[in-house]
Amino acid sequence: MAPQRFLITGCNRGIGLELVRQLLEQPNPPKQIFATCRNPNSPQNQVLNDLAAKNPNVVVIPLETTDAKSIQEAVEKVEKHLNGAGLNVLINNAGIMVTTSTLESADEEDFLKVYNTNVVGPLLMAKAFLPLLKKAAQENSEKPLGCSKAALINVSTLLGSIERVPEKFNFAPALSYRCSKAALNMLTRCQSVGYQKDGILCTALHPGWVQTDLGGPQAPLTVEKSVNGIVKVLNNLSEKDSGILVDWEGNTIPW
Repeated sequence: MAPQRFLITGCNRGIGLELVRQLLEQPNPPKQIFATCRNPNSPQNQVLNDLAAKNPNVVVIPLETTDAKSIQEAVEKVEKHLNGAGLNVLINNAGIMVTTSTLESADEEDFLKVYNTNVVGPLLMAKAFLPLLKKAAQENSEKPLGCSKAALINVSTLLGSIERVPEKFNFAPALSYRCSKAALNMLTRCQSVGYQKDGILCTALHPGWVQTDLGGPQAPLTVEKSVNGIVKVLNNLSEKDSGILVDWEGNTIPW
């Protein structure tokens, strides 16, 4: 069975928005998709709001992932819509990158801002929504580890791989981004061990170098192709994928 209930952060554009769109197009679409963004009333969120207007299983939730109060308010809204059910999949997609961050230019402000969004945000989200993920795992206790049971997916990057730094460092230093994603990978690995007893799959996912506001127009991968691969990967994740970094084609990336 396909996962029934998703929550995705950063859905106003790029990968988050396309995930909502493609999940709706699945043969067996989710019963509920909680699509979050900072300000649903902003004009830049019109496409997302239009999707929600046409699809009653899409619920747009205001959420600032670095604000504990905003997260708690989102939890309460989601709980009301779930009406006693659990949350199968939490995708921590929201993230930022300072492309000019180098060994020479990086400073405290740069690192703290990026870490707050890319590491602290996913940590707070996982803690806040853990009871709902646990509930879904309990509801589907007969199923093997995977997204149809309960899963925490942290969107990471190849640039967070310590082993592969020499390949592209001079081309794309992005120092604070790289370090934050390496930390997110460690968080994912820790979550996979800590939440294993609860039946929750925890995986870090590299979407590829994608033509988004973050990836830039020179990226070789379209948003549509990346997300098409991501959806296939999500449907096939199993216990062997818990606590590792995989890419949009399902390949394992070394830490």
